[in-house]
Amino acid sequence: MRPGLSGGAGRVSGITRRTVLGSALLAAPALAAGNRPGTLRFVPEADLTILDPIWTTAIVTMIHSYLVYDMLFGINERFEVQPQMAESAVTEQDDKLWRIKLRDGLLFHDGEPVLARDCVSSIRRWWVRDPFGQSLQSVTDELSAPDDRTITFRLKRPFPLLPAALGKPIANLCVMMPERLARTDPAQQVTEVIGGGPYRFLPDERVAGARVAYERFAGYRSRENGTPELTSGPKRAQFDRVEWTIMPDPATAAAALRAGEVDWLEAPAHDLVPMLQTRRNLKVETKDPLGRIALLRMNQLHPPFDNAAVRRALLGAVDQGDFMAAVAGTEPALSRTGVGFFTPGSPAASGAGLDGRARPDVAASRRALAEAGYAGQPVVVMAPADRPSLSALADVAVDLMQRLGMTVDHQVVDWGTLVARRAKKDPPSQGGWSMFPGDWLGLDASAPASYPPLRGNGDRAWFGWPTSPRLEELRQQWLEAADAPARHAISTGMQRVAFEDVPFIPVGQYLSPTAYSASLSGMLSGLVLFWNLCRA
Repeated sequence: MRPGLSGGAGRVSGITRRTVLGSALLAAPALAAGNRPGTLRFVPEADLTILDPIWTTAIVTMIHSYLVYDMLFGINERFEVQPQMAESAVTEQDDKLWRIKLRDGLLFHDGEPVLARDCVSSIRRWWVRDPFGQSLQSVTDELSAPDDRTITFRLKRPFPLLPAALGKPIANLCVMMPERLARTDPAQQVTEVIGGGPYRFLPDERVAGARVAYERFAGYRSRENGTPELTSGPKRAQFDRVEWTIMPDPATAAAALRAGEVDWLEAPAHDLVPMLQTRRNLKVETKDPLGRIALLRMNQLHPPFDNAAVRRALLGAVDQGDFMAAVAGTEPALSRTGVGFFTPGSPAASGAGLDGRARPDVAASRRALAEAGYAGQPVVVMAPADRPSLSALADVAVDLMQRLGMTVDHQVVDWGTLVARRAKKDPPSQGGWSMFPGDWLGLDASAPASYPPLRGNGDRAWFGWPTSPRLEELRQQWLEAADAPARHAISTGMQRVAFEDVPFIPVGQYLSPTAYSASLSGMLSGLVLFWNLCRA
């Protein structure tokens, strides 16, 4: 037991105090009496190669992190912030002082109590790498732990989105880990997995490229109240174990699901979905209505994509229909074109700059490339063989660039290699890269604050490292905007700038159905989550 555990903190006092978030939530529904423990067998879309959710934005790492870590705040289906590890959050001093109180009895997987100083160190490590966190860091004068259950922020100016930043449900999750691990340099990966979530990672059972395993953490203290929605409410682990089986071949994975050898296939290949839908023992559903936003990310540190004119020339040749047909086939309900820099239907979405882009002109783009000074520099494209959707995006991009007269080095790698290599800033000729395909959850791309690819802050930006002072200025205005109409107007301006500076190239939106055994019930919508799920 670590010294200094006070066992509780007194009620926050203050002459001017406004309760921002309380712990009074609706009573949770009773659990079904027939639920039985056992093993849930899951096939993820890709192998788990990086365990640290601060170091990477990879979706598979995020899914892993929700099993083993917990967060101070969660988000419900209406995108409202709810206390999670936090019991409450209050503000004082004209909203420039925040006090967040932890729930009592929280434990890490090593049996140690979760203390406020663990959370302070976790936040400090997170905000160095996360775009939303960087904004919070910039307005924070002091972050401290005055006692074992209280986290205090002293701000330079009000930051009403503070709980939303700490509870953001995607990309660079602000997870809580022990102080000794949270003190790891943010530029280095944490490889020891000790969290405070509903499941415990089993490192001795991990086999790279084949298997990942977890067991229910008996010491996890779930919220007692509320309704499980997205990342908020009770997180009740109903299985004794969760086992991931890595199956890079889509047909093999689908066959295993049909045979009952696995229970849940995260993302079956689109061309296999009709066959799976005919099986009465399976359910095939689209749990995430926002889908995924597909994009091409360019390295802006080195030629040829350090030149904005080259990026604009390639953008002008992109036919989103070609990319979406390669990923989702011809079923119109599974993909969407005419996509800008934000998720269609989200508050930030806009039609600004989209006029005429449905009719790309390859000949004009070829001329624009020449005018931009492109002189045949090799373009190293990384394509993940074990991510069929991204591999298809890469194939279309390579074909397009070759038709434009670009010299393309199409390098097929596995997803884990791509995720590690994209952090390298070396020139493409020295083991670096020029482009890779990516996809982000629609939830990621719904607002400027939490969308890493849209940052333009150079060396601190997401892999690709674009520099765009205009994007950064507008993003700050968005964070300080008074209301939703003002934020939408700023997002529209950001999209116009993005079409000029081209931090990435959007190539469409696609929905990703999931397939699972009809014996499972309670699967939540929006993200791949393992709590609340049980076997009927």
